[in-house]
Amino acid sequence: MNAIDFADQASEIFVLSDSFLRIKELIDDESSNIDDISEVIMIDPGLSASILKLANSSFFNYPGKIDTISKAVLVLGITEVYNLVIAYFTSKAFQSVTADSDYLDSFWTQSVDCALLIKYLGCRLRFANAERLFILGLLHNLGELVVQQLAPDKISLCQSEDLSQTPWKKQQQVLGFTYAECSAELLKIWQLPYSLVAPIRNQNESDFEHVNFESQLLFLSKRIMTSQFIYNTENYSLLVNEQHLSQLSLNENVLKSAVQYCDLERLGILSILNPSAVTIY
Repeated sequence: MNAIDFADQASEIFVLSDSFLRIKELIDDESSNIDDISEVIMIDPGLSASILKLANSSFFNYPGKIDTISKAVLVLGITEVYNLVIAYFTSKAFQSVTADSDYLDSFWTQSVDCALLIKYLGCRLRFANAERLFILGLLHNLGELVVQQLAPDKISLCQSEDLSQTPWKKQQQVLGFTYAECSAELLKIWQLPYSLVAPIRNQNESDFEHVNFESQLLFLSKRIMTSQFIYNTENYSLLVNEQHLSQLSLNENVLKSAVQYCDLERLGILSILNPSAVTIY
């Protein structure tokens, strides 16, 4: 099977709820307003609570108190609230995956780290509404959970602590595709925006001339996270070269600052999106 086959099968198992589909319809409908969207969100108490917790967290650093969903939509904007909705329902959809709890906690911790890293780098480079980059990092590796569910025996074969055989190279050898490609195909089936699908599909593209800014930042954030979790090192030059940093006007000190930011924010985000993962700290 190829990446599309895996994603097709996974889409029948990991299904986004009717509430998500209704919210998506409203956001896509130019005639709908903030009140329409807020009313649908408020029907789901878990979703409402998660959005308010995230909106009031240091992640957004909003100076006032956001105590209603309509205010959250107004202050954060429809696009950002939509991203929070995607994050919430994606984590819910994959609760049914067949896997050891430690494995899943580690998976979501790595995903949150990648999300925080790309958000920090986007802010550092003054990217407009950099908070929305968070969703790219959070969803970038969903293909791994797809493979875990459909072909769990392949997961260990795709793991690698050898720098000459990075995990994504091993995935290509073992599966014939990468987790990134599978992630993109599933998001495409879910009819999520192309602005999410494209960077996730292109996250392993090392030639920055061929991809957009979001893809470049995801490429970098993923490698910083991989250096820490897979190779247990802060020597990011093992996976990121000077040319990549230069093209983004970044340096090693900025990467270290990004990791420090991640260390500060990780538990807060995990406690909202995947509380069980907090226990490993």
